Amino acid sequence: MLVDQEEGGTRRHSRYPLKFRRLRGRFAIVHFAADAAVPDWAGKGEFTSITRTSAELSIVCAAQNLPAGVNSPHCWICLQLEGPFPFSQAGVLLSFIEPLSNRGIPIFAISTYDTDYVLIQEEFADQALGALEQAGHQLLAGTRP
Repeated sequence: MLVDQEEGGTRRHSRYPLKFRRLRGRFAIVHFAADAAVPDWAGKGEFTSITRTSAELSIVCAAQNLPAGVNSPHCWICLQLEGPFPFSQAGVLLSFIEPLSNRGIPIFAISTYDTDYVLIQEEFADQALGALEQAGHQLLAGTRP
């Protein structure tokens, strides 16, 4: 939760701790041409995201769902912020990813109607979880794989 406050004509943000869960398993992010058909395997699993724009088709899914011949250069962990958050609440995602950015941890963010998901390359998982906890965010019990 982030609160905007006016201070001498400048906006500053007050940060409040967020709660989050780590989804089970490993995830893949794959990229296809904008006109590619959405594959059947793309929508299977606890968490998937399929986004089409005029420039591309991006798919996030469980790594185990990738068929032979479809590769993702990295495996990712997925963190789910404990929402929902009202649309009027500015800076929620910023509050969560800023500690990661400050440590050079790459992320892939996805927003839904109710909440945000942040994917982190698996090799940065321990460092990222430590940075988030140090920043005051709380990993909910029982969500580590």
